[in-house]
Amino acid sequence: MPASLSRRAVLGGLAATAALPFDLALAQGTPTTTLRVGMTAAAVPLSNGVPDQGAEGHRFMGITLYDQLAGWDLTTFDKPVGIRPGLATSWKVDPANPKRWIIAIREGVKFHDGKLLTAEDVASSYDRTLKNDAPHYDPRAAAQARIRMPTVVAWRAEGPGTFILETNRVDSLVPYGLTWIGITHQGAWEAAGKSWDNYMLKPVGTGPWKCEAFSVRERAILARNPDHWDATRIPKVGKVILLPLPEANTRVAALRSGQVDFIEAPPPDAIPSLKAAGFQVVTNTYPHNWTWHLSMIEGSPWRDLRIRQAANLAVDRGGMETMLGGIMAPGAGLVPPKHPWYGMPKDPIRFDPEAARKLMAAAGFTPRNPLKTKVAISPSGSGQMQPLPMNEAVQQNLKEVGIDVSFEVIEWNALLGIWREGAKSPSNRGVTALNISYAALEPFTAMIRFLKSDLTPPLANNWGYFSDADYDALMGRIYETFEPGPQDRLMQELHAKIVDDRLFLFIAHDLNPRAMSRQVKGFVQAQSWFQELTPISLG
Repeated sequence: MPASLSRRAVLGGLAATAALPFDLALAQGTPTTTLRVGMTAAAVPLSNGVPDQGAEGHRFMGITLYDQLAGWDLTTFDKPVGIRPGLATSWKVDPANPKRWIIAIREGVKFHDGKLLTAEDVASSYDRTLKNDAPHYDPRAAAQARIRMPTVVAWRAEGPGTFILETNRVDSLVPYGLTWIGITHQGAWEAAGKSWDNYMLKPVGTGPWKCEAFSVRERAILARNPDHWDATRIPKVGKVILLPLPEANTRVAALRSGQVDFIEAPPPDAIPSLKAAGFQVVTNTYPHNWTWHLSMIEGSPWRDLRIRQAANLAVDRGGMETMLGGIMAPGAGLVPPKHPWYGMPKDPIRFDPEAARKLMAAAGFTPRNPLKTKVAISPSGSGQMQPLPMNEAVQQNLKEVGIDVSFEVIEWNALLGIWREGAKSPSNRGVTALNISYAALEPFTAMIRFLKSDLTPPLANNWGYFSDADYDALMGRIYETFEPGPQDRLMQELHAKIVDDRLFLFIAHDLNPRAMSRQVKGFVQAQSWFQELTPISLG
């Protein structure tokens, strides 16, 4: 691996960043054409079309350099986002075979290197992420892609304009999976010496931005693609510079000093002074939740419903909301109460530490004789809000009812790695829960991937090895339901059941704050974990 792509410093570097990693003045260009972004990630997400660093990676290096077969409509702020055609103009189930999807490929699209897109490029992109014996297989991209489309078993081009995709079961959720794999072509990999390491230094997609420079430890520079096939997504600035700034106060200092124009997740205590100084701070409700994902393997204390109930009763979410200056909503489930999938739990989430102590006593534990357990958390990362003070508050709440938690602090991308490996993996080092934030984009990413018994690692994200026949049957019905109304009702039933069974420690719903200079114009904060950079101008 080239030195510029080394992750050694990234995976070991949890200390606060004292200064920006390079001289921005050298790369800034004219201030009216370059947008400089401070990310929460500790490294620039990979430029390979299926980036790491969670959904933040997809936001900044997935939907910028690349297009997918389908995408999200991120143009409005006042309604939930919907799926839209991308490099596919349409998709449908084969009437003769409900496990076979027929996908029409958009005509006239060109890659950054001038090659014309065909269905063969789509098939090649799926080969390199899902087919282990493909000559251009990319294991880093595969680690991200496989968990998004676990039912897919076969695919092929059928002429230049049609892509065929087959699943191992009837799966109504396939169109959502199409949003994750960035489409490239095998010739770009061959031109890079048949090396994905070399390719990432000069990646080739069809997206609204082209990669001008990439250094995983320092920055990525994205240049405007004036020839993008979608005229509504041609960028309004000349360049975007992405900077990994995992420490929240460093991001604020960079914004105040004019070294960046746009930062993710400013710390709550800085927001009033930023507003007073004339900086813009934007928030929006969206289906994103901050939880502890609980292990259900043999020996985990979370197998006991009483302990799960007690932990959820012990968390003072209102106090945390005050601590965070109102930039969260109290956690009420995997989606917030007004979401179409919330349903009607019989026992909604509430704060009652006395009831929690009674449940812990019934389970054999008290504050004097506490249950001791270990939880893995990160110091920063995609959607992680303010993980250190938030987790410390939860730790204190739990201690007061008889749960003594110690933390294993792990860099965000490494934490995602052990999450993908599962609670039974030695890499988990004895933790019984992970603090992971989740974007509830659609039924699979919102709930199914965490709970279906056949979606344990490495297939998907059932990290805790939860297994229940009733849940499996309900999720099976969701897979087989194509009509939105009936599917929504099944999702409501599933979510109410998850809440009543307290399958996670539900803590917060993020309001997704961002801060930016007065020069930033045109940004629309969609109700999504993903955001669109192309409408932004600087003036």
